[in-house]
Amino acid sequence: MFVGNGGGERRKVEYQCRKSEVVVERMTEYIETDKCVGACGADRNSVGISSDALLDSQFTAKLCSTACYQKCPNIVDLYFNLAAAEGVFLPDLCNAQRSNPRRRRSMVELIASSGAAPGPVSSQATASFAVEAPAPAPF
Repeated sequence: MFVGNGGGERRKVEYQCRKSEVVVERMTEYIETDKCVGACGADRNSVGISSDALLDSQFTAKLCSTACYQKCPNIVDLYFNLAAAEGVFLPDLCNAQRSNPRRRRSMVELIASSGAAPGPVSSQATASFAVEAPAPAPF
């Protein structure tokens, strides 16, 4: 992927995946109910999770729905921690989504308004820079 820098130059953007530090200690072999999986917009066939899901307004609407947010604490807690790792407070994201779902206020706007710093950048040559992206958590 290439991005422009405003001066006519194109810079190569490299993404580097890293392992998540999220570990579950007391829920071995726990399987979420089909009702919660459906209500929260989760998918049993996906491998791992990503904060990218929080950028999808349809997924966020399901996650923040009463059927999920009030009745599926395990899934909500998982995404609460994932959002927090991105500098976003999930209740704020849900309040923004509930108050004006047509506006599609995204996690990106909440990160910008929270003052969270961008991720680390490598010390590669000036023509190229790296942005670390978290890898999905293993099941």
